[in-house]
Amino acid sequence: MRHFPLFLLLLFAFTACMEDDDYTTSANDRLTFSTDTVAFDTIISGTPTNTYTFTVYNRASKAIRIPQVALAQGAASPFKVNVDGTSLTDGVATDFEIAAKDSMIVYLMANVPEQDSDEPIDTEDKLVFTTEAGVQQEVVLTASGQAVVTMTGEHISENTILASKRPYRILDSLVVDEGATLTLAAGTRLYFHADAELIVHGTLYIAGTLESPVTIRGDRLGYMFAGQPYDRIPGQWGGIRLTGTSYGNYFSYADIHSGDYGVKVDSSDVSREKLTIENSIIHNTTHNGLDVRMANVYVGNSQITNAGGNCVQVRGGDVSLIHCTIGRFYVFTGGSGVALDFANYDGNVRLPLTRMLAINSIITGYQDDEIMGNANADFPDDTYAYGFLNCLMNTIKPEDENNSIVNCIWDLDEDAETPEGQTEKILHDRNFTPEFDLDALTFSFELSPYSRAVGNADLSWTTAYYPYDRLGRPRGTVPDIGCYQHVDSVATTTTP
Repeated sequence: MRHFPLFLLLLFAFTACMEDDDYTTSANDRLTFSTDTVAFDTIISGTPTNTYTFTVYNRASKAIRIPQVALAQGAASPFKVNVDGTSLTDGVATDFEIAAKDSMIVYLMANVPEQDSDEPIDTEDKLVFTTEAGVQQEVVLTASGQAVVTMTGEHISENTILASKRPYRILDSLVVDEGATLTLAAGTRLYFHADAELIVHGTLYIAGTLESPVTIRGDRLGYMFAGQPYDRIPGQWGGIRLTGTSYGNYFSYADIHSGDYGVKVDSSDVSREKLTIENSIIHNTTHNGLDVRMANVYVGNSQITNAGGNCVQVRGGDVSLIHCTIGRFYVFTGGSGVALDFANYDGNVRLPLTRMLAINSIITGYQDDEIMGNANADFPDDTYAYGFLNCLMNTIKPEDENNSIVNCIWDLDEDAETPEGQTEKILHDRNFTPEFDLDALTFSFELSPYSRAVGNADLSWTTAYYPYDRLGRPRGTVPDIGCYQHVDSVATTTTP
């Protein structure tokens, strides 16, 4: 038998004591978490989410051993978890440790099973951390699974009504054939996959109401990162295209947002009604919001905002904008455009502009000049007719009297006022309340009571066309410019 020197035995014992002392076994030394709840919000059932994360901290002066991390529901849990690079198998994993004053990352995703329900189904689990001291600490995981009606390669070849209480998820383009009418009933929701479009050769009738608008958006329901839903990021899907054979389209209380573009209107017979939009929203597009080329289009009591291109682009045709709020406050990189851009040509193509008329409308944005009008210099006799009546306009004042611009207000710094008790002039984004939240990417286009748009609409046009604003509020005898009538205590609505 081999004998070790006494000093080596003492050294081994001392080293062992040191190792034991490097780890705490005190129940008072607990883990802390960057959040106590991870909420996946509403997700499409049967479809995995993107990855979420949170951080686990050890604030103690010694390392903390974690013999087990487990999901309370085990293998049946709809959540998948990876802790510090180790996946939980059947909902459990073992042997973790966090050094003193250190941390580790937990990665999670959810895949809620499909269930036969029109309403979202809530689900919850708990991720339980058990320390060597026997302390159990939990992080709550929640998600809400929404069942959808999936459409792939769908052509509408006869008159059809979509009215499901469940959202329709369109994985590629939805096409309305020539001669057919697609009606979207009040409350219908269309969720388009990336790059998918709604292409209309026939007719699209959107029958939304104030209480039950029709929503058309992308199908990514999760968060891009903490606190930032994909739904507030432009370019989540394609857009709506009305081709040359499409006529008689009508949109009422439609909410169209976060696409590559909003509504693209192709050339057609200008003498025929192509599109009427009322009480609707087109918001947050990578390119143009409403893009009209040689067509007859009417827009009333509607909001067209935050386009990376032009909010409204008109190239020839006959276009009217009555009681609209058009605001370009695009905050993403790569955007280049204005609130309103109209011309009677496109490159070398002559496109007579029969009418471009804006009445009782707000046309503004961050830039010094948000309205661009261009006549074809090579063909000065081509039709180029436009008019602005009682509008709030962010553009350069004409030097000479202009019969095409009547009773308009200039949303320019030299004209703006600083209300008593305020520190900033009221113009551009300060026409609206509450202040835009650029971190959360939420925008309200309700009028500030200090805006010069308040009380300056033409009453005769208001009475004839829109005595109630987009939210159903009476405008009274002193109507405001734009699609929203201000109230002293605004019950704000925000546009994501």
